[in-house]
Amino acid sequence: MPKNKFRYKQNRLQQLRGFCYAAAEGSISKAAERMFLSQPSVSLQIQALERELDVTLFERRGPKIKLTPDGEILFELAMPLVERIDKLSDEFDSRRGNMDHGRIDLAAGWSTILYVLPEYVERFRTAHPNIELKLHNVTGAEGLAQLRAGHVDFAVGPLLQAPDDIIFHPIVSYEPLLITCLDHPLAGTRELSLLEISKYPLILPPRHLSTWSTVDSVFKAQGLPFEVAMEVGGWEVIKKYVELGLGISVVMSICITGEEKLAVMPAGEYFPNRTYGVVMRKGKFLSPQARSFIQLMLPDVEM
Repeated sequence: MPKNKFRYKQNRLQQLRGFCYAAAEGSISKAAERMFLSQPSVSLQIQALERELDVTLFERRGPKIKLTPDGEILFELAMPLVERIDKLSDEFDSRRGNMDHGRIDLAAGWSTILYVLPEYVERFRTAHPNIELKLHNVTGAEGLAQLRAGHVDFAVGPLLQAPDDIIFHPIVSYEPLLITCLDHPLAGTRELSLLEISKYPLILPPRHLSTWSTVDSVFKAQGLPFEVAMEVGGWEVIKKYVELGLGISVVMSICITGEEKLAVMPAGEYFPNRTYGVVMRKGKFLSPQARSFIQLMLPDVEM
C-alpha cells in the first residue's frame, strides 16, 4: 500500500470522528475528551487523514486550531456521516418499530424552558416515557455553539437572524408588554410614548441576552437616553422587582398569567414581537427520537 494511503490503525471512521469533533470544538484536546482517547492519539488520526488526502485540514496556532478551506469542505461532507453512524442504533431500532428508548439533547434559554416547552415536554413524555430528555439551559449564543459542536440535537428559542448554517422554523410569536407596579405614574396609560417610558429606570435581563440589545436599539433609534436600574435573570424575578416598584420593564406576553400585582400595557408599537421556534444545523442528522419531538412542535413541517 502506498504511503499516502496509509490509514492510522486502519480506522477511517475514527479518523473522521476525531477530525469532526476537533473541528466542531475548535480543540483537539476537547475532541479527545469526547472520544475518551488521549490527545496524541487524536492528533495522529488527523495527521493520517491529512497524509492520505494530501491536504492540510487545520491551521495550527499554538493550542488553537482553525479549519482550512479544504478542512471546511471535508467537515461539511463528513460531519453528517459521523452523526449518522453515532445514531445508527437509534435509527435501526426505529426501522424495527422500537423507538421508545434513547435520548434527546435540547438546548433552550430559561424563558423557553419555563414558558414555551412545558406543554410539548409533557405531551412527549406521556407518549414516550422511556426516552431520556435532557434540557440544556443556555443563552442563544451558547445554544448555537452547542448545536454546531454536536452536543445537542436541536435548540428551541428566539432567533433574530439565522446564520447561513442554521435553519429556523417558527412555532409561535408573543407581543411585548410594558409592566409597572400598580401605583406607577404610567400604570393604566392607554397611549404610551417611548419618551415617557424612557424617563423611568428599567429592570432588564443581563446585557448579553437579546432583550437588552432589542430595548437598547429601540431607544437609540429614537435618540432617547434610558437608565437601567437593575440587571436580573429571568422574567419571574423581573416581575417580582417590578411589583416592588424598583423599576419598570418590557417583557413578552407569554410570561404574564394575570395573577401578578402589575399594571400591564401593550408595547408593540415600539418593541418587536418575539418569535420562538426550532433551531437546527443544516445537514445535521437527526435521530428518530429528535425528529419525533420536533414533529410534535411542527406538525406541518416534514423532517
